[in-house]
Amino acid sequence: MNVEIWSDVMCPFCYIGKRKFENALAKFPHKDKINIIWKSFQLDPTTVTDPSLNTIDNLAEKKGWSKQQAQETTAQVTNIAKQVGLDFHFEKAVVANSFNAHRLSHLAKKYGKQNDLEEKLFLAYFTEGKNTADHPTLLQIGKDLGIPEQEITAVLNSNTYANDVEQDITEAQQIGVRGVPFFVLDRKYAVSGAQESETFLGALTKAYEEHANGIIEPIANNSSCGCGPEGCN
Repeated sequence: MNVEIWSDVMCPFCYIGKRKFENALAKFPHKDKINIIWKSFQLDPTTVTDPSLNTIDNLAEKKGWSKQQAQETTAQVTNIAKQVGLDFHFEKAVVANSFNAHRLSHLAKKYGKQNDLEEKLFLAYFTEGKNTADHPTLLQIGKDLGIPEQEITAVLNSNTYANDVEQDITEAQQIGVRGVPFFVLDRKYAVSGAQESETFLGALTKAYEEHANGIIEPIANNSSCGCGPEGCN
């Protein structure tokens, strides 16, 4: 059964949601029958990569907040992340356009490495303070997963997979995605936001049972904290 996840590298709740979903999947008795597919989404396609600007300063500038307000907001998200074992460092996270990272994700899918790549991209952005739009950074991440260096370089130096990224974004608009993370289970159930693991487990159980019995229903949607074009909540 497929689980499709619309996500963006710069979305903190996407990383948190990934971990909560994985915690649910670990408890799911049919986890070996679940195929995870990551879908591209850009919270702000106009973002200009700027290694000199961290996300706290960028947030303050975009929202018209004081730096203290931005620090308090990111501290709250950092505390939520800690609850699922993630270590966020917004003070060193580099403002970066995510389009190239999404293209690399599509290449990783070809090698069955997409889920591992997404983990490394989130880690690089939120914990390690790496520039996730930088070609050498993306090249190293891909190489660490065993993706051929020559192919990564060819993708990064071209527009390969650009149409795939755009197609994912268009598809998100068509099915009503307004924020990420957005999980679609077997094209029947949608879970929006970084839900609790119990919610994911329940959705997995219901979707799988219906999948096994050949039941088809329209998408039903649950929502929780996530990120949209206007920010995260």
